[in-house]
Order: sequence, then C-alpha cells, then structure tokens
Amino acid sequence: MLYGSVWLLVFAVTLFNTTNPYALDRNRIMGEWIHLAAFFFIFLMNVYILVPRLLFRKKYFLYFFLSIAITLLVIGLSFIKIPGLPPHGGPTGAGMPDVFGNDRSDPMYKPPFMVFFSDFILAILILGAGTATKLVSKWLEEEKLRKEIEKEQLKTNLALLRHQVSPHFFMNTLNNIHTLIEIDAEKAQDAVARLSTLMRYLLYDSAQNTIELKKEIDFINSFISLMQLRHSDEVEVTTVIPEYIPEAKIPPMLFISLLENAFKHGVSYPQKSYIYFELQIDKTALLCIIKNSKHRTAATSQGEYSGIGLDNIKESLKLLYEDNFQLNILDKENEFEVDLKIPL
Repeated sequence: MLYGSVWLLVFAVTLFNTTNPYALDRNRIMGEWIHLAAFFFIFLMNVYILVPRLLFRKKYFLYFFLSIAITLLVIGLSFIKIPGLPPHGGPTGAGMPDVFGNDRSDPMYKPPFMVFFSDFILAILILGAGTATKLVSKWLEEEKLRKEIEKEQLKTNLALLRHQVSPHFFMNTLNNIHTLIEIDAEKAQDAVARLSTLMRYLLYDSAQNTIELKKEIDFINSFISLMQLRHSDEVEVTTVIPEYIPEAKIPPMLFISLLENAFKHGVSYPQKSYIYFELQIDKTALLCIIKNSKHRTAATSQGEYSGIGLDNIKESLKLLYEDNFQLNILDKENEFEVDLKIPL
C-alpha cells in the first residue's frame, strides 16, 4: 500500500512536468512513464524477490550480483526505440542524430553513456531505498515479536514466583494450625476455615494478572487474623487501612511476602514484639508501609531480614513495573521497615 502510493505520486509528477500547462504531450508523457516503469520494475524485483529470498537468507554475493545484473539489463532495454515515441536520453530534432535517435546539435543533448550512467546511479539509489525499507520493516516485525515473547516470558516468570510464594506461605500457616490444635481446638477450627478462604484465593484469584484492590485487602486481613490466632496477645498487631477502597486493580499477592517476613523476623516471645501494616491510597498511587520489631537474637538465629519473600517481591516488582515503583528498606537498630509505592 505504501509502495503503491509513493510510485503513483512519482508517475503523476510527469503530468505537471511541462512548459505548456494547457496542453499535454501524450507521447512525451508515455515515454517518461515507460522510463519510470523500468525503475519501478527494478524496485519490485528487489523488494519482493531479491531481498527476502537472497539478502534475508544471507546470500549476499548472489544478491549483489543479480541486483547489478538486473539493473544493467533493464536500463539497457529502456534505450530501445519504440515507434511513435521520442527516444530516451535527450531531445530530438532535425540535426545529426546519435545511435538512439537523439539530436546531437541540441543544447540539451547528453551523450548516451551519460544518460546511462545517470539512470544507473538513480537505479542504485532506488535499490538502496527499497532495501532499507524492507530492513526497517523486518526489524519492526522482529521487535514486535521480541516484545510479545518477553511479555509471555514475564507472565511465566511471575507465575513461577507466585508458586514459590505459595508453598512457603502454606508451610508457615500449617505450622500455625498445628500449634493451635494443641492450644485451642476451637480456634484451630476457625483457622482451618480461614485457611480454606485463603486457599480459594490462591487457587483462583492469584492466577489472574490483576485483582481488585478490595479482594487483595480482604486477603491481607484474613492472613493477619490467621497469624494473630497463633500469636494471641503476645504480639501487638496494628493495621491501618482506609475505609474507602477505590475501584483499582493490582497484581495479586504483592504484599504477602513482606508480611510473612515481618511476622517471621519481628516476633520474639521473650521480648515485646509488634507488627505494623498501613495502606495509603490516592488516585494515582498506593503506598504500603510495613514495620516490625527487630530483635538481635531473632536476627542472629533467622539470618538476614531479606528472606525468600523479599527477594521474590523485588523480582516481581521489576517484572511488573520495571522502574515505575519505589521500594525503600529501612534497617534500623530496633525496627525493620519496608515502604512500597506502586502506581494505580
């Protein structure tokens, strides 16, 4: 479509290339069109045959050889005298004609070799333009395909990351329920019911690319409640969540790994412990603030505060938002804080 439009415009230019705008020299126009048709043929041969079948297949020598050969042949044929049409290469008149019928005595006369050389240079430029256009078009197609492959790979990586989180989460939760069975059977039953709700979320909702923010908050509240059943009054848990939740969507399980780490590293039974979870929501962004108490004995026994969950959340954020997020980790003397800001 683009090629046809450009060449149609080129052929149309000959209609206006005249000294008398009120009369058209049909023989002259037909002669110029036949001349342009030679270049058009060279262009089509290059774009639709030579480039895709030779150049793209890395048959460089054969491509250049055939390109030059076809160009020389077509330009040579364009000098053949057609009865009723002016000869190609220059003006005609009653003076001494050359072998192609051009008048040598005319001031505008050009020797055939100069005309041939000019046409050859013009044909080479047309070949170059056509080849460059095809190369750019091929590059754009490959770039589009590459982005689609990267997009699918991102989905695969995110799915793998979520599957890494899920077993870790279930392991901790089942340990909690195991502890509750010995302490309070009624609370253990309630914990099983809550776990069933969480499993439903993990099996269905977390498989989606995005989920309603309200559902994610409900999941977080259930998770925190389940953790509180185990820790009872030994740990002070504070949640600050706005009453109004906008109709927005975010990737599922974005904050659970951070909460898991907070409970894992922030709870020490001999000492006073606390977990703080806050969401700040506006029209364009969501800020999650998670704080937990830091105990040297717990840190020593459990290793660094990053953990599997924090590593996963970093990878997930890079895959999901590239550089369009903020993750600040504040490792204080008695407190560990993670601030995560994502766009809505």
